[in-house]
Amino acid sequence: MLGEFREFIAKGNVLDLAVGVIIGAAFGKIVSSLTDDVIMPVVGRIFGGLDFSNQYLVLAGNVAPGTSLAAARAAGANVLAWGSFVSAIINFLILAWIIFLIVKAANKAMRRGPDAPAGPTDVELLAEIRDELKGRPTV
Repeated sequence: MLGEFREFIAKGNVLDLAVGVIIGAAFGKIVSSLTDDVIMPVVGRIFGGLDFSNQYLVLAGNVAPGTSLAAARAAGANVLAWGSFVSAIINFLILAWIIFLIVKAANKAMRRGPDAPAGPTDVELLAEIRDELKGRPTV
């Protein structure tokens, strides 16, 4: 069983998948930072200082108005953190768009130009040689 497991792990697909997962996790952190640190502050500025990541609705519990989401959760309030959900959706859309662009570029790079015209077949070459030999005088 250990030999089969080693054989399974040594297959290229498993290693490619592992590399993809590691790079994907790192790329996800980059996209999260882009969303949280660059895009959401701009969106918040456009909407008059609205910070989506700290927006929530108290479902149960006593929370003073203006309390941060982390403080409301720490106080034991049951909150619907819709702002975090909006941020996650924006993260997903950015990530999906970037992956779309990468796949589109990869497909364009892998697309071959028009194939070169095919040369004459063996039969056509032999027929040409035969015709040329027929036209020569015999010795």
